[in-house]
Amino acid sequence: MSVLNLRKLARSATVAIAVLLWPLARPVAGQERPSPAAEFAAGALLFADDGVVREGFVGGAARFYVLPRISVGPELAYIRGHNHSHLMLTGNVTIDFLGPVNGEPRPVTPFAVVGAGLFQTRESFPGGPFTSREGAFTAGGGVRALVGKRVTVGAEARIGWELHIRLNGTIGVRLGR
Repeated sequence: MSVLNLRKLARSATVAIAVLLWPLARPVAGQERPSPAAEFAAGALLFADDGVVREGFVGGAARFYVLPRISVGPELAYIRGHNHSHLMLTGNVTIDFLGPVNGEPRPVTPFAVVGAGLFQTRESFPGGPFTSREGAFTAGGGVRALVGKRVTVGAEARIGWELHIRLNGTIGVRLGR
């Protein structure tokens, strides 16, 4: 048999195997992306300013999975202080340290999160309000646990700029399937 005939035979065998196996092909369940999630957060930001200044905050975030363990999404946080308030809008990337099993999240999932965006401060003075804006980032991690099929609760800690430490709890809801 010539080299040319061997190549034709190998090519024909490859095509035949592909045609026969095509109906059996399907995505591996462990590689499916989890459904999107919406989260509500509440806690405190600790600012360094002649000691530690504690300010409460509430916020919300959405996570859309681009890979089974990596999600992206926006986060909005409102921070209230004495005679001022802050609004922080970031785009976050969250990395789950444990991947889903058969397309379902694990009962407990530790994660890391980083975000970048905008930090706005609005202060009240006798002469009128003053607003300033600057870049913002946060980085940290936490853990979330399933409570039922679609609801999660969690805790996280982050450090960010404008320089602060953030400690909060979360309640999340998986959307979709």
